[in-house]
Amino acid sequence: MLERHLKDDLDDGPGAGDCQARVFNRCHLAEWQRFLADAGALPVSEQLRAVNRFANTREYVLDIDNYGIEDYWAIPREFLAGGGDCEDYVITKLFSLLWLGYPPDELRLVVVQDTNLRVPHAVLAVARGRETLILDNQVQAVLSDRDVVHYVPVFSINQSRWWIHLPPA
Repeated sequence: MLERHLKDDLDDGPGAGDCQARVFNRCHLAEWQRFLADAGALPVSEQLRAVNRFANTREYVLDIDNYGIEDYWAIPREFLAGGGDCEDYVITKLFSLLWLGYPPDELRLVVVQDTNLRVPHAVLAVARGRETLILDNQVQAVLSDRDVVHYVPVFSINQSRWWIHLPPA
């Protein structure tokens, strides 16, 4: 996914300025850049809430319906143009925070087991000092990981590392 994002190119074809198009184009990019510029002027706590809200406005679409395969990790342009599922929200939030200057080591995509719904799910964990904040497409608020008791972490990744989370002994 990271390689695809770095190699990605914008569509300059017909409709390249149409934000309603399902193909990411200059209009979508300009919208995201305007959002990030505005969010950059906010205090850190507000930046996290703004990034969470911005991504959460996108349509939830299963990978099978969007791409014809069971699991696909979309790059931001794919997500911003056509919606996506939980990890796609996380990836766009992660890239947004990187653009805003957050250190990569403070950000992790965490795959969890949702014990309420009994399904896997993905959230973004943001380390802020001694606290870890959770950005979730199912919740508009940014929550402390201590307040999210129905998620059991399975594994997490960032740009340089991955972690397996073992259940408490």
